[in-house]
Amino acid sequence: MNILYNKDSLPINSLTKCQEKALEAFEAKMTDVDKPFPCIPAVIGFRKNQLRYGFIGDPRVESSSVELGELLLSYTEQSRSFGNYTSLIIFFETPDELKTDCGVEQYEELFWQQLSTLAALDKMEWPEHIPKDPHHSLWEFCFHGEQYFMYCATPAHKNRQSRYFPTMMFAITPRWVLREFTKKPTFAERVKTKIRQRLKNYDKIGIHPSLNTYGETDNLEWKQYFLRDNETAPMKCPYHRILKALRIEEKDK
Repeated sequence: MNILYNKDSLPINSLTKCQEKALEAFEAKMTDVDKPFPCIPAVIGFRKNQLRYGFIGDPRVESSSVELGELLLSYTEQSRSFGNYTSLIIFFETPDELKTDCGVEQYEELFWQQLSTLAALDKMEWPEHIPKDPHHSLWEFCFHGEQYFMYCATPAHKNRQSRYFPTMMFAITPRWVLREFTKKPTFAERVKTKIRQRLKNYDKIGIHPSLNTYGETDNLEWKQYFLRDNETAPMKCPYHRILKALRIEEKDK
């Protein structure tokens, strides 16, 4: 059974060593004073204990996608009661051989497979006000009728430390949370500037050119979900290609 945890409800005595280490690494990132983590909303959410945590299996295994879908469904139904800075943090079981053999591009493929499988598991219709074309500036990932910003960190990222984590990790943030930071333009601009300053200090490489603001005419949200460890990005969104393949496989069964 998959359970959403907060800091106070984590079953410390029954966690595996890998899960304990993942939590310790996450807390270290969120509380580092000398080198503050760039995502200010995440840091605030951690401090206010509004983040929710879930542990699932190996990202290469199909059952892990089902676990992710169950957790995200539960989170979606409850998220508005968690606070204005909430996000869902997912720690994947990441065996040593995966860390050794899997590079950034392989993790990128796993990431899009997870999102495509999530979409296939979603029983609710795509929101009418969100374009289905990921190359539209207003497109973003939706699940159970909720809009989400998807973030992925991996053990393979070295230059872009803001996207490094000892295990494969997702941070899933509702759009309504992010709107809290944009409803006042002056405040939003200050936060954006501060985040970019932190990124420059945090990463060993320049700010990725794909980073932009949702709603801007030249913005593509999907390009920001998984940032490579250099300045490149896919030419086309992998999301619908993988989703189409999954549907074909299901039809052939």
